[in-house]
Amino acid sequence: MGKDEVKENMRVYQIVTTLSYGDAVGNDVLALDDALRRHGYKTCIYAEHIDYRINKKHVKRISKLKKLRKDDLIVYHFAIATELNTQIKNYPCKIIMRYHNITPYHFFKNYSQSLTELCRQGRDQLEALKDDIQYCIADSEYNKNDLRELGFTGRIDVLPILIPFSDYEKEPDQYIVQQYSDDGYINILFTGRIAPNKKQEDVIAAFYMYQKYYNSKSRLFIVGSYAGMESYYNRVKQYAEKLGVENVIFTGHIKFDKILAYYNIADLFLCMSEHEGFCVPIVESMFFGIPIIAYESTAVVDTLGGAGILLKEKKPLETAGMIDYILNHLELRDQMVRAGRKRLEDFEHDRVEQQFLNYIGEYSKG
Repeated sequence: MGKDEVKENMRVYQIVTTLSYGDAVGNDVLALDDALRRHGYKTCIYAEHIDYRINKKHVKRISKLKKLRKDDLIVYHFAIATELNTQIKNYPCKIIMRYHNITPYHFFKNYSQSLTELCRQGRDQLEALKDDIQYCIADSEYNKNDLRELGFTGRIDVLPILIPFSDYEKEPDQYIVQQYSDDGYINILFTGRIAPNKKQEDVIAAFYMYQKYYNSKSRLFIVGSYAGMESYYNRVKQYAEKLGVENVIFTGHIKFDKILAYYNIADLFLCMSEHEGFCVPIVESMFFGIPIIAYESTAVVDTLGGAGILLKEKKPLETAGMIDYILNHLELRDQMVRAGRKRLEDFEHDRVEQQFLNYIGEYSKG
């Protein structure tokens, strides 16, 4: 059967528990859907929960899933606990599990009982699938190794999150750009939802040392939503107040053009996260030519790919010194930016998209 005949007979359905607006998993689902459509596949997205801001044209509730045929293909995005995790193995067609990882539940124990339980259950449900799912596409080498450690023995390929970089070329919010540019201040940035695994308090600790001992004319922007993590957010804010650190700005949830503005004004990206399945903001920082310092953990190492400084330990004063050194040695800074540009080639949209289509084609014919 030729490639066109396969497309004609096979429907490719993506299934995800929650299709959120603006998060890594949701963006990956939508980008893959666009790729499938442009290359002639019959496809649709099905989800239990759909963000009201998502265009519903090609998205339906899981309850609307059509009767599956043997020659259909499911791309199942695994990221959290759900009853779907226990049902997916019974679908009468080929299944590819797109694995995004699950944050270890211990990070949430002091902040959210419900999220703690969801992460705990999700891990158990994932392990229960090890003998039923024969093909997985992990979005990082870390995630691939995670599946192997759980006992998955089938084929596992690695494919980065599919990122539509053309979106980053849109106009940034000019008010933010004008407000925080060309005023002699150093702008340090971290983007990502406010959550205990992201360790925003460690970002603040390093920034405090930088501001105190190296450069009082500095700002820290912590960009990301704290919805559902209000208790952690309040604790982090109280920590900053106790330190007496100045110019720490929490943006909360903001529109995309405002996120672009903060990337445009950033002098350095600082990540102290202790658990990432991929970490899209690292790739975004490479796109905007921002030097990166990150704590050496989980998928951060894979995604950074040597294009930044990895910290083996969290020592705020040493991190502050590293920030100062990079920003005052333009040759090193430019070298880091060039390395980021080079690494960015591995995430190039057309390259990742074509690899995904190759995987789909190979597995459908296997």
